[in-house]
Amino acid sequence: MSAEQAEAKAESKGGDEAQGKGELQSLLQVAVEKKPFSELFDVSLDHRGAELIGDILLNTLENRGFALDDFDAVGALTAAAVPMVTAVMHAAHARGRELSGFVMDFVYPSIKGPSILGKRVVLLDSWLSEKSYVQTSSLVTLRNGNELSLDFSVVEHEGAQVAAIASLIGGVSGDAAASSIKVINPISGEERNLPFVTAFDEDELRGDATAAPKAR
Repeated sequence: MSAEQAEAKAESKGGDEAQGKGELQSLLQVAVEKKPFSELFDVSLDHRGAELIGDILLNTLENRGFALDDFDAVGALTAAAVPMVTAVMHAAHARGRELSGFVMDFVYPSIKGPSILGKRVVLLDSWLSEKSYVQTSSLVTLRNGNELSLDFSVVEHEGAQVAAIASLIGGVSGDAAASSIKVINPISGEERNLPFVTAFDEDELRGDATAAPKAR
C-alpha cells in the first residue's frame, strides 16, 4: 500500500469514527433529555445503539492509550453496564481480539463470570459523575469513591489488575483528557490513581451553556 493510499484509508476511518460518534451522541441526547440521570437502556439495548457503543468505547480507550492488547477483560460496575460490556466484547471480536466479560456482584463482594485471575481489566459503567446521582442499580458516584474503592479491591482480590475505569457518559472536574480517580483498597490501605476514560462529557452532551468551563 502506498503512502497516499494509507493516508486516504486513515482519513476514511477517521470520518467513519466521527460519524458514528455523532450518531451515538444524538441517541444519548434523546435518552438524557430532561432527566438528571438515565441508565441508558433505551440506547444500550437498541441494536444500532449497542453496535455504536462497542465501537466508540474501544475507540475512546485507544485514544487514551489503551489498545486492545492492553487489557484482557471488561467488567460491568452496575447492571446498566452489562449490555455495554457485551457490546465491547462483540466490537473487540470484530477487530480480531477476544475479550472476556464479567459483572461485579451487587450483593456479595465478588464477580460473576469467567475467572479474571492474572488478567488486566477495564471497569465500565454507563454514567459516572461527581454529582450525586442515585442510580437504581447502584449508588456509584465519583464524589467519595467508596464504591469504586470496593470494586477495585474485589478485582485485585480475584488476582486481576485494574487498568482503567471507563464510562460512556462522565462528569469530572479538570482536564478530561488526563483525568483519574483515586481509589483506596479498604483492606490493604493501598492508594491508586486509576485513569478515568469517558466517551461523552455530561455537560457537553446536554449542551449546558451554564456549566462552568472545564479546567485546562
